[in-house]
Amino acid sequence: MPPPKDDRPSVRTYADHEVITPPNKLIKVIAKRGGFHEDPIARAEAALQELSSDFGEWMRAECDRLHAIRIVIKTTGFTKQSLDELFHAAHDLKGDAATFGYPLAAPIAESLCRLIEHTPDPKQIPLPLLDQHVDAVRAIVREHARPDIEKIASALNERLQKVTEEFLVHQNRHRPGYLDGVFSPPIAPGDKF
Repeated sequence: MPPPKDDRPSVRTYADHEVITPPNKLIKVIAKRGGFHEDPIARAEAALQELSSDFGEWMRAECDRLHAIRIVIKTTGFTKQSLDELFHAAHDLKGDAATFGYPLAAPIAESLCRLIEHTPDPKQIPLPLLDQHVDAVRAIVREHARPDIEKIASALNERLQKVTEEFLVHQNRHRPGYLDGVFSPPIAPGDKF
């Protein structure tokens, strides 16, 4: 018995070549629920909307993670592991902030990433500067519904970025021009220990 027509390749013959098109067996397993005309972006936005009631809880969990790492660092000092955990917590917060509806927290988390990444010896990072970054992110997330939060967050961000930049310039004074081309942090802080 010959295979059904759908399972045979089609062959088109031309003067100097042939084009063989194999059967599309996957077409049978594609769900017909929404059809091919359903907008994938609309589906993604709808899925995000369904999850949005959890966003506040997730951001608070990210802030708690950042705070817990800070406590470890204050207790045991900077180690490779604690520095990696701090960087990844800040980086995750930076990435999640806008998606979860807390875009004002992202620049401060980014400033913390920059501080970690571009300090030649992380053990030199002043703990008060670390505290200020962590406390600012936590405050912005906690107080996000305040009508004046944008003004407060902007002032915190501006001040922290200025202090961080001054610290980084001082710490990198032996590497002139190092910070000139560095605009955003990479995904991992690299080996410093």
